[in-house]
Amino acid sequence: ANGYYISRWTKCIHSSHDFSDMVYIDNYVFNKDVFIQFNSTVGEYAGYTELGVHNARLFNNNPGQLQGERAQVDGYCKHNAEIRQTAIADKT
Repeated sequence: ANGYYISRWTKCIHSSHDFSDMVYIDNYVFNKDVFIQFNSTVGEYAGYTELGVHNARLFNNNPGQLQGERAQVDGYCKHNAEIRQTAIADKT
């Protein structure tokens, strides 16, 4: 299959049971290469290509978009991790 592939991969990383070290990563991918990444530890976007740097600058100048991404640690990561942790604890 020839063509271009754009995707977005998000992941939540943590190592403690209280989720105090939870990190949310949002990758924008073009043909298997990350060109923009949001990292909740840094709190803003980073660009890895010329287009990525340009778009990261635009995204970082949009307070609403940054606020939405920063909120994903609690609304997406911690919420789902708590559900999974409860499900695991209920089975043991």
